Amino acid sequence: MAKAKTNYTCSDCGGVSTKWTGQCGACQQWNTMVETVVEAPGLNRLSNPQHKSLAQTAPVLSLADIEAVDVPRFGTGIEEFDRVLGGGLVAGGVVLIGGDPGIGKSTLLLQALANIAHAKSTLYVSGEESGAQIALRARRLGVDAKELKLQAEIQLEKILGTLADLKPEVAVIDSIQTVYSDALSSAPGSVSQVRECAAQLTRVAKQTGITIILVGHVTKEGALAGPRVLEHIVDTVLYFEGDTQSSFRLVRAIKNRFGAVNELGVFAMTEKGLKGVSNPSALFLSQHDKQVPGSCVMVTQEGTRPLLVEIQALVDASHQPNARRLSVGLEQNRLAMLLAVLHKHAGIAAFDQDVFINAVGGVKITEPAADLAVLLALNSSMRNKALPRGLVVFGEVGLAGEIRPAPRGQERLREAAKLGFSIAMIPKANAPKQKIEGMTIVAVERIDEAFNKLRELE
Repeated sequence: MAKAKTNYTCSDCGGVSTKWTGQCGACQQWNTMVETVVEAPGLNRLSNPQHKSLAQTAPVLSLADIEAVDVPRFGTGIEEFDRVLGGGLVAGGVVLIGGDPGIGKSTLLLQALANIAHAKSTLYVSGEESGAQIALRARRLGVDAKELKLQAEIQLEKILGTLADLKPEVAVIDSIQTVYSDALSSAPGSVSQVRECAAQLTRVAKQTGITIILVGHVTKEGALAGPRVLEHIVDTVLYFEGDTQSSFRLVRAIKNRFGAVNELGVFAMTEKGLKGVSNPSALFLSQHDKQVPGSCVMVTQEGTRPLLVEIQALVDASHQPNARRLSVGLEQNRLAMLLAVLHKHAGIAAFDQDVFINAVGGVKITEPAADLAVLLALNSSMRNKALPRGLVVFGEVGLAGEIRPAPRGQERLREAAKLGFSIAMIPKANAPKQKIEGMTIVAVERIDEAFNKLRELE
């Protein structure tokens, strides 16, 4: 029997090469080329004119003739989940949710689908667990799943047939890596299978108006397994963040065509499943009996929600030729840049010091508005002197030592005032025109000015 012809496909971008290479020639990523079987011409629907296409030809319309209407939404019954989705699910929308094994993806979707089933027809397609296992989980969580339809199936054509027969309004596919199509000979979970199955399900969602939620596996680096084109196909991409050993779960929107990007939902894992946290800022603030050196509270903007996060810094004498620079929850390259700014514009050197930065609570901060908080925490640890009680800061620091404004400064200040903070050191451009009751505003333009104002407050 002749050996099956194979090629190599990039697991990130889907680029194809006839031989293995260490680096993908399309996206320049290393060690992403995976061997896949080349499909026989008779099985390829593009080369087989007898194959009936699932997609119908759409008419060509003038953009001016298309009526633009607001997209109606419906809730899932879980407030934090609705927040991340941008207000709820959209008819015909496709949501991709990924996360580490055991972090709570299936639990969250089972709770949401059980809530939706009281008002809308739903379908839960499980490719990883049997019906008995899901029923056992539903009983353990205490959810009312009487109206929820369940199918344990991994073949795409049978799943599409079920969707056509039942016509559910919401369907969950758990997970897309277990689904396979008979039109392809490669194994489930391969690049071609994941891409093809996701494309077919998305096409059905757009044609019929069914809301489809796909569960995706992640790689050891934390990215969704399969080609990156999967994220471009769907409307919304959600990621579970945080440690699986922690009792809290963070869900972040990486992409959302119907809502704010970078929106964050905070959940607590309980015996009855995932519960939304009403005051997430309390999770990211340590409870100290008194002020401690190296601790600074900042206000970060996660989507539409301002959150107070504690930044901790530890600066210690290095006993190695090369001092260590370690950052958890913040970008490490930005830490190196801020240390250079601290030396150049404030005269504080740390070249012979080990520097460690941590964002409390496991939250990841990607916005540059954390720069000022990092510098104040570093200075506090170096001097072994705590910052004033009730101080909250935010602001981006440039290479010239200037402090740039952060977006939605008024919302950040209102959130800090609501939680009892009395002093705010902020960029001058973010200074409010009207006084905020119970809060002293310290507006600064440069990093050296910030340190001088800090000494006055002490």
